[in-house]
Amino acid sequence: MYEVWAPLATRVEVESGGIRRDMSLDNGWWRAPGDEHGVDYAFHVDGSGPFPDPRTRRQPYGLEGPSRVYEHARFTWGDQDWRGRHLRGSVIYELHVGTYTPEGTFEAVIDKLAHLVDLGVDFVELMPVAPVPGRRNWGYDGVDLYAVREDYGGPDGLKILVDACHQAGLGVILDVVYNHLGPCGNYLSKFGPYLHGYKGSYWGDAVNLDGPHSDEVRRYFIENALQWLRDYHIDGLRLDAVHALHDKRAVHFLEELAGEVEALSTVLGRPLTLIAESDLNDPGLITRYGLDATWNDDVHHALHSAVTGETHAYYGDFGSLAAVAKVMTSAYFHDGGYSTFRGRSHGRPATGVSGHRFVCCVQNHDQIGNRPLGDRMSPEQLWLAAGLLLTSPFTPMLFMGEEWGAGTPFYFFTDHYDPALAAGEGERRRREFESFGYDWKAPDPQDETTFLRSKLDWSEPTEDGAASLLGWYRDLIALRKSHPDLADPRLDRVHVRYDDDRHWLIIERGSMRIAANLGHFPVAVRVEPGHVLLASDEGTTLTGSDLYLPPLSLAIVHAKL
Repeated sequence: MYEVWAPLATRVEVESGGIRRDMSLDNGWWRAPGDEHGVDYAFHVDGSGPFPDPRTRRQPYGLEGPSRVYEHARFTWGDQDWRGRHLRGSVIYELHVGTYTPEGTFEAVIDKLAHLVDLGVDFVELMPVAPVPGRRNWGYDGVDLYAVREDYGGPDGLKILVDACHQAGLGVILDVVYNHLGPCGNYLSKFGPYLHGYKGSYWGDAVNLDGPHSDEVRRYFIENALQWLRDYHIDGLRLDAVHALHDKRAVHFLEELAGEVEALSTVLGRPLTLIAESDLNDPGLITRYGLDATWNDDVHHALHSAVTGETHAYYGDFGSLAAVAKVMTSAYFHDGGYSTFRGRSHGRPATGVSGHRFVCCVQNHDQIGNRPLGDRMSPEQLWLAAGLLLTSPFTPMLFMGEEWGAGTPFYFFTDHYDPALAAGEGERRRREFESFGYDWKAPDPQDETTFLRSKLDWSEPTEDGAASLLGWYRDLIALRKSHPDLADPRLDRVHVRYDDDRHWLIIERGSMRIAANLGHFPVAVRVEPGHVLLASDEGTTLTGSDLYLPPLSLAIVHAKL
């Protein structure tokens, strides 16, 4: 059956096979007999159209074309033995399908799953896969949120990838965007009051989660989330920029979503995970709304600044080992204190929240791609940063190519077909980050070369330096999984000693000691007698309780307590 919510319309028609048919109205929903799998169709609202279905499951001709009937039940799954995966104790790997491989498809990602299994990660996190304008985009300009990009492989292609991941022992997290919709091909307002009509964030109009008719708008997004988890067998969702959700209702949208997902998890008999990206430093996303985890940028900022020495923009309050010590023991650096970047106090304490509920990284798509040159940490910096991240009490997340110190940038790229958007995208990006202190000399986001240069070079991992770093990542993940003290998420069990003048840091986690020398001169530090399990520099030695650390090195010591 065809059905579409259009509460303010006086006439809605469905067009398929060249014939337009009137639909009947029932409490804001218009319905008509449906067609079989594979038939193209579109809607006309009060004489305007044709428009794609707001809940289209397939858009074979792009944002402006008709929808296509797609039946989920026709796909045959092979993951019957998959019982899901919990976030606790896991490592996440974020990737962008279009640049992860030369082909830029779901099928090509499958060819790299052996690499991820060998690396030791537990979840693959896909950046958004909803249809976008053009052929290249990060994915956050998506519309037709129930559909899947055709150039990636469409709905069957995504299912085949998820099926392959599960059979390889990997869970799948999908990045979804519910705080705004893309500027092109967004026809939701033709059907009903999906948007508030005012700017909810830098990226566009706020979604109507709390105004008149918002009950059905909320269901639109909640049912979208349930579709991915139920019909695509996805194991978790990463919710983009939840701080940009505008909702003043007593039961927040996120709380309602969490309840629905928990109920679905019980029905399916496997864990389902909700992870929020938020700029609020508010543990209430977990404790009040019931989400499973949140991204924690403070950990990224502290580690990035300590390793690179950068202190511009939001790194301004970091840059010291004291900042690293605080995030390792408290999760948030800004937990109610003053933020110089914001010019006000920020955040609240995360007291009692388990460390595994904070997804942390030293690189991700934003932290690389929001730099004008899309530049990554250097391999020398990653030896230290990875050692600190992968031995932390948090849920670590890696960004594609990081594990071998990829030399390719990850730029911001688009392919807008609207002339005004295409011409102004570079300037819009410059304005968005003008307060960050960059000399904004970024390549044109619309230039196809910008996209092509962002593709990973899979010949790199075989090179000597890259292979060594890749081995370091593998060893760190394996060590984390084999020593309970390194996976223990209890923040009150983490103790840190440091010397900002001599640039050394020791993190104590049960019987494990993570010692780092972030300076350019060797140092000797005091640890309990034991043995070195892993070291980034062959010159590291432990004599009794004296640990010698060469410059820019990290060692993990198993102490005899």
